[in-house]
Amino acid sequence: MYGVSTPVTVSEFVSNEKIVMQWSDPPTTVVWTFTEIPGGTFVEVRNFGFAGSPDEQVKQAIGSTDGFALVLAGAKAWLEQGLTLGLIGDRHPKGVPTA
Repeated sequence: MYGVSTPVTVSEFVSNEKIVMQWSDPPTTVVWTFTEIPGGTFVEVRNFGFAGSPDEQVKQAIGSTDGFALVLAGAKAWLEQGLTLGLIGDRHPKGVPTA
């Protein structure tokens, strides 16, 4: 959408249980865990290993949380309702300056 990409390496994959990957530059680790619960699947995403000063690490962690929350909300709407929400385009529309 915006011509942005990042390298991703999957280091562990356990079907229906867990995906571990390293991504971005400098790389951080992302662990996706999938737990069956009554009525569906609980998905947990943990992203860690941020670089820089403590303030920079906090900023990266908050950005990561925001991004993964949008991705999971969009995936849930698509999987459960067949809806494409356009969350990324709405969150970062072209022509609107970022803070």
